[in-house]
Amino acid sequence: MSGEVLPAEEGIDPGEQARADVYRLLGALLAAPPGAALIEMLRGISPEPADGGDAMTAAWYALRAAAEQAEPERLEDEYFSLFIGLGRGEVVPYASFYIHGFLMEKVLASLRGELAGLGIERRNNVAEPEDHVAALCEVMGMIIAGHGLHLNQLAFFEDYVGSWAGRFFEDLARAGTANFYRAVAQLGQEFLAVERQYFSLPK
Repeated sequence: MSGEVLPAEEGIDPGEQARADVYRLLGALLAAPPGAALIEMLRGISPEPADGGDAMTAAWYALRAAAEQAEPERLEDEYFSLFIGLGRGEVVPYASFYIHGFLMEKVLASLRGELAGLGIERRNNVAEPEDHVAALCEVMGMIIAGHGLHLNQLAFFEDYVGSWAGRFFEDLARAGTANFYRAVAQLGQEFLAVERQYFSLPK
C-alpha cells in the first residue's frame, strides 16, 4: 500500500466521497498513532445530525472529545500496547486472525492476488501484511473514490471487511489499554452499521 491520501476522481457523488473519507480516516488512525495535524483536525469535527444518524453523530462527538484530551506520547504508548506489544498487542488487527484464527492464512493470499491484479503493492518499508485493518480501510476508500480501481464495492466489503471488522472493533472497544482508541472503535462500529444499511439499499 502506498499510504498516500489520493484525491477523489472528478464527478464523484458527495455521499460516496464522504464514505471514502471515513474509510481513509479509519485507515490513518489504525495505521499509526495520529500526529499533531490529524489530532487538530479531529478537534474541529462538527458533524451534522444527518451524517449517518444519531449513533454515528454520537461517535463523531466521542472521537472529537477523545482528540481534545489526547497527548502525543500517550497515544504512541496506547497504540503500541493495543496493536504491537511485546510479542503481540491486545488486539490483533488482521483479517486472517479473525476469519481463520491464525495469521497469514488464505484470505491474505486471496487479497494479495486481487491487489496485485490492480497494481497495488505494499510499500517497501512496511512490514505489515496487506490484511491489516488499516490497509483494508485504505483500499475501500480508494475503490469508492475511483482511482481506476473498478472493483465491486459490496464484494470487496463482504470478503475483506464486513466479515470480521465488526468483531475487531468490538475487541478494540473492550481492550484494557484503549482510551483514545475506544472512540475510534465506536466510530468504526457505527460506520460499519451505516455501510451495511447502504449496501442493503436497492441500487
